[in-house]
Amino acid sequence: MLFRSEHGRRADGIVAGMLLHSRGGKGERQSTDLNSLVREFAGLAHHGLRIKDPAFGVELHTDFDPAVGKVEVVAQDLSRVFLNIVNNACYAADERRKTAPEGFRPEVRVRTRRIGEAVEIRIADNGAGISPANLQKIFEPFFTTKPTGSGTGLGLSISRDVVVQGHQGSMNVESQEGAGATFILTLPAPPVK
Repeated sequence: MLFRSEHGRRADGIVAGMLLHSRGGKGERQSTDLNSLVREFAGLAHHGLRIKDPAFGVELHTDFDPAVGKVEVVAQDLSRVFLNIVNNACYAADERRKTAPEGFRPEVRVRTRRIGEAVEIRIADNGAGISPANLQKIFEPFFTTKPTGSGTGLGLSISRDVVVQGHQGSMNVESQEGAGATFILTLPAPPVK
């Protein structure tokens, strides 16, 4: 019975993800304090994992550039992106902790910066990193490296669509096996007056 229940939840997650993916970004853009949005949803992802697993020991470090200011975005859509990527980063760092030598400190770093007429959000973990073969597939729908029942493989695909198609930004990943991964999101932003 547990087996059926687990697969039912996975199927529900896949269907919900597909519906979200097909819906596209139809929300309205509003002037949003981007640092506050990133802070809130990075914290929410981190806190949720701490509640779920008492052994979870990933440290979350943040560095927010005040020059980022307000950006015209669909906050609801971007909040899901930040939640998903920080959740994945925490998962990667925590998984590495389970096999790393004593003294390893799992960490996730979230940083924002204004770069000209754009803002950059970097979410980095010190997990095991992503293999070159997986790096090529990371944004494909239904691709996941998580164990069965732990993910639908839609999170990064949907996140990239939200950033690239919905906000005319970019989303890239830098990774080296054994040295973690960094997701780099860039969003257009009006010049600071």
